[in-house]
Amino acid sequence: MKRHLAITLSVILTAISFGLPVTAMAQSTTDSDKIRTKVQTLAASKDSQVQVKFRDQTKLKGYIDSVDPVSFNLRDPKDGKSQSIAYSEVESVSKAGSGISTKTWLILGGVAAGAVTTWLIVKPAVCDGGAQTRGIC
Repeated sequence: MKRHLAITLSVILTAISFGLPVTAMAQSTTDSDKIRTKVQTLAASKDSQVQVKFRDQTKLKGYIDSVDPVSFNLRDPKDGKSQSIAYSEVESVSKAGSGISTKTWLILGGVAAGAVTTWLIVKPAVCDGGAQTRGIC
């Protein structure tokens, strides 16, 4: 009885181990298709810089020169050298500098300064020098 159980367990583990790589390959193919679609979208505007994040967490910035079925070419903005990058090596691709811009920070700073100024001017007028104890006082 123990021998049959051990053989059955061995067969099940072997079958599972052969099944897992196929699943992992299917997931990486789906990821590569998503990256390829994103690269094609970003390649439409030749003058916009992109940032490529690799699976080993390194980053590279440049311009997309050409898009192939298996890879794409990224041109370095500093020296102009082009390098081929496989989609399977890439974790994500995004437009470079897509964070908060300087203009946005200036607007947020202006709003914050306005709020502080308003608080300093309006509170004393509303609170009547501290005589009232309701509301914001």
